[in-house]
Amino acid sequence: MKNIALSSTHEALGAKMVPFAGFNMPVQYEGINIEHETVRKAVGVFDVSHMGEFLIKGPKALELIQKITTNDASKLTIGKAQYSCLPNETGGIVDDLIIYKIEEETYLLVVNAGNIEKDWNWITSKNDIGAEMVDISDDYSLLAIQGPKAIEAMQSLTSHDLSAIKFYNFVVGDFAGIENIIISATGYTGSGGFEIYCKNTEVKQIWDKVFEAGADFGIKPIGLAARDTLRLEMGYCLYGNDIDDTTSPLEAGLGWITKFTKTFINSENLAKEKENGAKRKLIAFELDEKGIPRSGYDIVDNDGNVIGIVTSGTMSPMLKKGIGLGYVTMDHTAFDTKINIQIRKNAVPATVVKLPFYKG
Repeated sequence: MKNIALSSTHEALGAKMVPFAGFNMPVQYEGINIEHETVRKAVGVFDVSHMGEFLIKGPKALELIQKITTNDASKLTIGKAQYSCLPNETGGIVDDLIIYKIEEETYLLVVNAGNIEKDWNWITSKNDIGAEMVDISDDYSLLAIQGPKAIEAMQSLTSHDLSAIKFYNFVVGDFAGIENIIISATGYTGSGGFEIYCKNTEVKQIWDKVFEAGADFGIKPIGLAARDTLRLEMGYCLYGNDIDDTTSPLEAGLGWITKFTKTFINSENLAKEKENGAKRKLIAFELDEKGIPRSGYDIVDNDGNVIGIVTSGTMSPMLKKGIGLGYVTMDHTAFDTKINIQIRKNAVPATVVKLPFYKG
């Protein structure tokens, strides 16, 4: 089990630490609902240093990225980031990731913690063109400072105008007294804020200064449990739940990051799938009655026939109702369609809804 750089800090703060993707991670501090609400209304800090970071460099960097990802990375300019995924050769997804264009021939790929080795091996196996690859995952930490008060709370720590950094843009500059920090207007909560990439040797100073600066704004440390409820209220996919090696980006509603203006791994088959139409689709649903949907529960029609499966589900802390994502057959995907979630012996009625669940 790997420790992140701030493990002892989290333990001292009373975090409940659990094994997650091979790392010892803080899952919660005060409680999921309190932490969730802190991010929606004020500002909270997640330590997500378990995430993986790869540098792809050199004159062949873009060519490799274009080949291995579904989105069009040629559209990236320095200071911009892009959500994308790595398609496999059988119609599924190796991983989803964020690509940052750091310099003209330097890109940073941020991948899921549980997939670091898998992704590295996959990309390496496709790199027959000589792009330079460096795995910097073990040397870097990542803090996600999220919430509507994040800009105001953090502005004193940098000379950059945080309010000027648009969504999915970033700067490399000074933060908390340290130079060359990536300050990125990205996140997984839907409540705004920043992600801070720094070296492991720098993260303690940054953490301490972030909490000093945020003290008057109600800042709190937030665990991975609230991160999951926050992302689910937005309908953001979680790898291993809503997308995996067997789900196509088109089924998962990721057609918007699947660009057929270029050739990439399995693009021909995915283009055919788009043309012919998928057999199932990822939908969002809200329970019409009390209950909590969980991953793996069957989705059934009014006659009790299984029409799909829940991939993510929770009790929404903001909406106070059961919400979830799941795959269903195409005839049950329209908004306002009535479906049922099989919760133990009860088929609990639910309605297919438009994302996000939480509108803010």
